[in-house]
This record gives sequence, C-alpha cells and structure tokens, in this order.
Amino acid sequence: MLHSPARPATVRPRGTRSGRLAALLIAVLVLTSGCGAVAEDGPSTYAANLREDRPVVDLSFDLAPSLDRVAGRERVVFTPDLPVCELVFRAWPNKPTMADGGTELRVDGAAVDGRPAVPWILPAGAPEGVAGTLVELPLAECAPPGRPITADLVFTLTLGEDVNDRVGFSHSSEMAWWATGFPLLAWVRGEGWAREDAVSIPGETATSEDFRLRDLTVTAPAGLEVLGTGTRTGTSPGPVPGTTTHRFRAEAVRNAAVTVGRLDVVEREVSGVRVHLGTPLSGTEVPPQEWLGRVEQYIDRLSEFVGPFPYPELWISVIPAQSSGLEFPSALQFGDLGLGELDGLVAHELAHQWFYGLVGNNQARDPWLDESFSTLAQAVATERENDYVLADIPAGHRGDIGRSMNSWGYGYTFDRYLHVVYDQGAAVLLEARRRAGEDRFDDALRAYVTENAHRVAAPEDVATAFEDLPEVRALLIENGALPS
Repeated sequence: MLHSPARPATVRPRGTRSGRLAALLIAVLVLTSGCGAVAEDGPSTYAANLREDRPVVDLSFDLAPSLDRVAGRERVVFTPDLPVCELVFRAWPNKPTMADGGTELRVDGAAVDGRPAVPWILPAGAPEGVAGTLVELPLAECAPPGRPITADLVFTLTLGEDVNDRVGFSHSSEMAWWATGFPLLAWVRGEGWAREDAVSIPGETATSEDFRLRDLTVTAPAGLEVLGTGTRTGTSPGPVPGTTTHRFRAEAVRNAAVTVGRLDVVEREVSGVRVHLGTPLSGTEVPPQEWLGRVEQYIDRLSEFVGPFPYPELWISVIPAQSSGLEFPSALQFGDLGLGELDGLVAHELAHQWFYGLVGNNQARDPWLDESFSTLAQAVATERENDYVLADIPAGHRGDIGRSMNSWGYGYTFDRYLHVVYDQGAAVLLEARRRAGEDRFDDALRAYVTENAHRVAAPEDVATAFEDLPEVRALLIENGALPS
C-alpha cells in the first residue's frame, strides 16, 4: 500500500476492549461443496511450498441494486497444524480508518461442522459502536492437528460512499468495490491465530495463510462489469431477474478483491500474465492504454529483479474515490492518478504481488517485511535508487523499522510511519545491496522469495536468507529491522 498524504483518512477514537460480546445467531449457512481443485498452478518456481492441506474457501457475494450493501456467505475448510479450540476470523472493514467512512462487516450467523455456533465478537481496535474486528467461533471440542474443520458464515457488508480505501461505492462513478470484505481466517502455520488489534492510522494489518479460492461467486445487477480475483470461470443468469452471476477461482491467494460497475474493461497479455484493467466509463485522467503500458513495463522489470510473476491473472481497478494504490493477490486498486504519479505507484503496488501476495507476513506485527521490500523493488524497477539514501534519513527516524503497526498507531502520524518503514526501510536495503554487491544481494533476495513462497514469513526468515552476507544483517540489526 502507498497512501497519498494529500488526502489523509479521518480517524475515530479507538474503542476499548470490553470483553466478549455474543452475537445473535440469525442463520446457518449450508454451501454446496463447489467445484474441485483448479488445474492451473502458479509458476513452477514457487510450487514446492504450496501445501495440499491449505484452507479451501468458497465465497458468495450478492450486491444490492443500490451498490451500497453486499449479502455474503462463506465456507472455509481448515486443517490446523496445531491443536485449536476455536476458529478466529478478522473483520477488517471495521478497522477505524474504514469504519469512519461508513463501512462495516457484520457476521449474521455461523455454523461449525454443520452445527450452529454463536460468534464471539471482540472490538480489537474497532471504533465504539462498530462491530469488532475479531470474530471467534468456539468449537464444541478442541480439535487435534490434521483434523479438517468446516465453518459456514453468513455476513452483511456495508459499503461507505466514496471511501478512500478498499471497501466502498460511488453513485457518481456507478461503482462498488470491496477487498478483504469478508471474515478472513487469521491462521499462521506453526504459530496459531493472529489477534493483533486494528490501528488508527492507514496501513494493512491483515494476516492470512494462502488458501484455495475454490469458488468466488458475485451476483450483481445485469449490465455491470465484474472484476474479481484469480481466473474467471463463467457467467450465468442470476437468481432473480435483472441480475448476473460471475464466478472466479484461484489456486493460492491469501485475500480476495471484487470491483463492480459501469466499466471499460481492456485486457492484455503481459509476459504470460493476463492483465484485466477496469476504468470508469466516464474516463480517466490517464488513458487505459497508458496504464497498461506502465503495468507491462514494471511486471517485466520486477520479474527480472525478484523472480517470475506469482499469478497467471491480474485484475486492476481504477477507482476515482481513491487517492493512491492498494494491493491484493492477483488484484490491485488505484486512484484516478496523473501521469507523473504512475511510475512509482504502479511499480510499488506490483511489487506487493511478491511481498505480501506470494511471500506473506503478519502485516500487523512486521509491516516492514512487505512495505520495505516493496519500496526497495519499486526503487530498483523505476531506477530511482537515489530517492532512498540512508545518509539522508533524519537521525530521529533511525532504528524503528521493525516496529509493529500497534506501536505506530499510538502517538505517531502516518507520515512518520511512511518515512521509517517505507523510506528508511528501502534506504537500508539499498545500502545493504550496495555493500554486499548487487549480484550477491539479488541472488539472496530471489532465494528468500522462492524459499518463503506461499508462506507467512517472519524477520528470522530474512536473517536466514542473508546469513552469508553479514553486511546486510548488520545494517538490518542496526536499523531495528532484526533483533540483535
């Protein structure tokens, strides 16, 4: 993510943790099992880490004709690698910076292994009066590692109007968009549940393992275009007259995004990646072909620097209500930007397809693992390394790269977070690359990506990747990215 400081988000006061709140069980969802595993894989370079027992997710979204509300259903088949006594989902549309714009995700009903379950909802950083960001489903009995658990959830997603974030709708543009707009299973293999609070500054806090998106179903008013996640598998008449159902699936993603609207959709094959670009029919400041040209340029440059592009398809939405860019596996959201802003932002958000998309991280605990590396890749791809010089970083900003989002959310501004995690992070990595030698650094970086593909990486994985380059590790320790 890269937010423009010109349009900061308005923030509500943080809610307080007031204990577990029982939600009324309204409905129990029974989803069909859906289609089988899809045939297409990601690049073979990364396939070794793709686990057969990763979660399997079916998602169904029904968009209201007014474009401001989505009725959702979800089925998750989860096989834990540690004992569990509950399931934990995150409702990220309830975090302060989105809830302030009118977004909200409410779980209306749930079942576990076919039995009704009453969700426990905790604020976990949500503003007062908004449904919490932490949703727990207690199990009838604790489950051992290796036993599959099936959870069904019914939920309602309210979209805020012209929200400068990942969930919203616009009457003027006749668009609706939502990403991370569903209860997201918050598991990390070998660690357990990720329960970190949402914070009151912009920035991702989502944590999720890769899952197989077996079936993504979007029902929308007929005549509207739908951009999704993964590979489109077809369309059909919707369940009520005047609607159309669109379906997608993906082998390995850790999030999902959807855009619906009156869009001009153009497509281009870029280095083996099918790129779909949706822009409002009213037009954009930069023509679609110019967008596609930048995307093609930076997919090529980033693939040369980091490794093969992780996904066979890429869905890009240009959303006038937004001011910057937001990243999701195989999908991106951009504001209606001017020509002078395209290079850095397109390169940065594309870099997130590797850092966060392919190589995941706990974004609440270790935001530098995706933002610092994405800014490094952006600088190299755009040939703007001199924009990130370690000697230019103010002394007062030194040493805090490894701070968690929780620490940045108290008493700090987004600008301070940006200067430390993005700017200083990239400057440290670029200086490390200079001291180690570009070839040695780049080889170690590509090995880190391959080794940690389809996993949730941690700082110790970076330390391991650069263990033969002491000058790199020394700089990361000195600047607070790695423990001493």
